[in-house]
Amino acid sequence: MLRAEALEALRGSDLIIHAGDIGDSKILEALRQIAPVVAVRGNVDTAEWAKSLPETAVAEAGAVSIYVLHDANALDSDAKAAGFDVVVSGHSHKPGRRERDGVIYINPGSAGPRRFRLPITVARLDLGVRPWSVEFVDLEQGVE
Repeated sequence: MLRAEALEALRGSDLIIHAGDIGDSKILEALRQIAPVVAVRGNVDTAEWAKSLPETAVAEAGAVSIYVLHDANALDSDAKAAGFDVVVSGHSHKPGRRERDGVIYINPGSAGPRRFRLPITVARLDLGVRPWSVEFVDLEQGVE
């Protein structure tokens, strides 16, 4: 499911990161109309088209290194020691931001079908300011 509100919230992005549970390859096609996309396979991405998606990916945004995986619990290395500035994951569908050892961990939430009682969100990371800004957009209510 791709909500018009998600597309609107992502307009103007330089890069879109999808942390899995995509559901349909057409979603990635639509996102690529806005900006380049880095996407990983989630546990619901079992269709044939999804087999080509990696389980993890590294995105470079200028000098910032972003590690992308679906389930943060599967992170098997020290992100700081590995040289990552940001880790993006999505498995829990619960939007959140935390920082540990100078690394920002982001779960943008879920912009598709409602999961449990969680909000429907995307996250925007602004690397053009210091400290970096993470903004969660509740697609039913605007910016949180």
